[in-house]
Amino acid sequence: MSAQGKTVDNGCDPVIEAELDAVDRRIVIATQDGLPLVRRPYHAVARDLGLEPEDVIARMRRLLDAGVIRRIGVVPNHYALGYRANGMSVWDVPDERVQDLGRRVGSLPFVSHCYHRPRHLPDWPYNLFAMVHGRDRVTVEGGVDAIARLLGDDARGHRVLYSTRILKKTGLRLVA
Repeated sequence: MSAQGKTVDNGCDPVIEAELDAVDRRIVIATQDGLPLVRRPYHAVARDLGLEPEDVIARMRRLLDAGVIRRIGVVPNHYALGYRANGMSVWDVPDERVQDLGRRVGSLPFVSHCYHRPRHLPDWPYNLFAMVHGRDRVTVEGGVDAIARLLGDDARGHRVLYSTRILKKTGLRLVA
């Protein structure tokens, strides 16, 4: 397996550009829509692909370590759980502090994801984005207030953009 390659600057965090061999590609395609909901999902994937479970697990671990796979986890439907207020808070923070501040904001329990994006001056001064989910807007505003307190004087401005409808969320999908 070749999950090594050159480092690429994608405008946010550097990532490793990896080359997938044929087996890696088959594993990614087999799991990109989720793992089977069975007691031993890696064994089921291995069986379906004619591989050993240990090989599937080792390859997926290397793909995770290389950043090809970002994470493996449960993705709940927050609307079904009653979280209907979704606010993307956008912040204008000093560029030289955005990585440190982003890590701190991203570690807050009510922030589902946080990332650095380029500014588009003069209309868009914001470079730090943090999604806050809540059962209502009051809860989201409380989370945004907590982020503002954490950022302190580093927060030179912010806005909250609320979702108005659900869009299908998927990442890149490989095809066979």
